Amino acid sequence: MVNIPSPALAIVGRHNSGKTTLIEQLIAELVARGYDVGSVKHHSHVGFDIDYPGKDSYRHRAAGASETVIAAPGQMARIKTVEGEVECSDIVRSMHGHDIVIVEGYRKSGLPTVEIMRSGNEADTRVADVFAEGARRGWPLGTDFTQFSRGTVPPADDEDAREALRRVMEGDDVPADASAVGEHFKTQHPDHVDISNKLPTSDTVAVVTDIAEAVHAAKLYNVPSFDLCDVAGLADFVEEHYVRPRVTVVIQAGGESRRMGRSKATVPFAGRPLICRLVERLAPVSDDLVITTNEPDNLAFLHAEFPQYRIQLVCDAFDYRGALPGLYTAMQAARNPYVAVVACDMVFASGSLVVAEALAMNESGADVVVPVNKHGYEPFHALYRRMACLPAVRRALDRGEKRAQAFFDDVKVLEFPQSKVLEAEPMGGCFINANTPDELHALEESFLEG
Repeated sequence: MVNIPSPALAIVGRHNSGKTTLIEQLIAELVARGYDVGSVKHHSHVGFDIDYPGKDSYRHRAAGASETVIAAPGQMARIKTVEGEVECSDIVRSMHGHDIVIVEGYRKSGLPTVEIMRSGNEADTRVADVFAEGARRGWPLGTDFTQFSRGTVPPADDEDAREALRRVMEGDDVPADASAVGEHFKTQHPDHVDISNKLPTSDTVAVVTDIAEAVHAAKLYNVPSFDLCDVAGLADFVEEHYVRPRVTVVIQAGGESRRMGRSKATVPFAGRPLICRLVERLAPVSDDLVITTNEPDNLAFLHAEFPQYRIQLVCDAFDYRGALPGLYTAMQAARNPYVAVVACDMVFASGSLVVAEALAMNESGADVVVPVNKHGYEPFHALYRRMACLPAVRRALDRGEKRAQAFFDDVKVLEFPQSKVLEAEPMGGCFINANTPDELHALEESFLEG
């Protein structure tokens, strides 16, 4: 079974900034748009419980159980004893299959973060002031106030302290021992409030605020800002940049293979047609599953075999064969913005790799995310942005091109290195294909032995 990783976004702010209210509204808006949303809440206090004394599950825990699962129709909760505090990345990694996970808190998680600042909250106004000061002075977003000043941030009307902080930040007045910088500044200005770990960072991707200074600072940093009441606008931003993108998976089954001596799609593998294995590996990560084939009648059994996937069987758009015409057929048939194309003889094709490519495309804005290794590009386990690639492929075809990567110079290509492939699919082998009965037999033996 493929565990589909969930993209995540953190909403951060100070106490009483309105994080929970904003998250409630954002979740409701995204769910109303048809997305599956998970959530994580960072509880800063040691020790909490989600069950009550006297309940059976509570008694299980009290008796010494290290993990208790509470299950009921439609609901399940898991309570587990852990060492220390679990990393946010590990929590999100365990939450498979969501279109987005909204995290409350975990500022230092490394997740993209949305910063909330509310004018009615004194701590927020102080942070907004510092945020604006940094923007005016041109300090990089994410300047490490903790390292340089231990967060003792001067108020706006203390020009002497502001200038002292500037000298520290710009290296004009730093003690020889860099570790003493914080104490140096604290000694000079002992009365300023420590908010170092509450400031926007390089992970800040948006600001939600009703403070004019913060809006202006966000503009200077080229970070989008939204009013506290503009939940729909924030949801539009999250939907465009962070929600798991919709993907059409296209399995290219073609037809008769001369070297195989028969159709690769229906050749037996582990007692079943090979195409069934590809469907089972890739359908769980697809929002729309297409199989391109010149023998739709011979593959019609797939509708009864996998009724849950509503498979489209699509014939080639051109009456001549070739890698590039095959890509055109795949993209033309797709109904989603992202199109993953996989050859049907890739016995170990990876759904996890498809998801990793989709997330990389979403983050980078690339038009093609293509694995690359010592053999070159792997265009038949790559991901394509339909809107950009379909016309580029058509132009290449009009020039008489047939190679799969003939249009790459006309679009934005992100190479996906082997290290990233193995991160998504640690077992590797994603690009191994079978062209002859002997090759298929060898792969089948290795599969059965494994």
